[in-house]
Amino acid sequence: MKNVKISGLSKVLLLITAVLFASSLLVPMWQIQLEAPQYPEGLVLRLHANKIGGDVEIINGLNHYIGMATLHTENFFEFTILPYIIGGFAIISILLIFIAKRKAVLSFLLLYVTFVILAAIDFYRWNYEYGHNLDPNAAIRVPGMAYQPPLIGYKQLLNFGAYSIPDIGGWMLTFAGILMFSIVIKEYKFNKK
Repeated sequence: MKNVKISGLSKVLLLITAVLFASSLLVPMWQIQLEAPQYPEGLVLRLHANKIGGDVEIINGLNHYIGMATLHTENFFEFTILPYIIGGFAIISILLIFIAKRKAVLSFLLLYVTFVILAAIDFYRWNYEYGHNLDPNAAIRVPGMAYQPPLIGYKQLLNFGAYSIPDIGGWMLTFAGILMFSIVIKEYKFNKK
């Protein structure tokens, strides 16, 4: 079976995909919003590709009372490699325009889906560790209570409501994945020879 070339439209979509990957490095990728009566304006933790931002110091101060470890960018190796991975995805998207083979685009889509699954597992793992590995000498202890925020969606944590949702960069990465999936569907469904 020969490796079929992709269409001009698919090449344009790959260029848009590359721009989305590159642009996602400039904005926050994920956010965890915290709402409570004593913080009516809410608190937010913003995860960029290379750092933790938002109301980190306030959240670290609150976490201290329940025995959670403080959050610092340098404690997560992911922030050192993630910009290179996403930058690599942008470069691969550009290269695929010149390679122009539908099997190559399918392989890239599978690689990206694998990355998303592994990233979700890793995010869950460090949410779990921070929410469960509590200091037994903390000022506030609730037997059986863990403070793990949700992977995605909403969860009540004592008097705080926690929302874990994509930020601008996360939506860009989602749209990039949708574009790649669309290219694969288009090329395999409509360009059969």
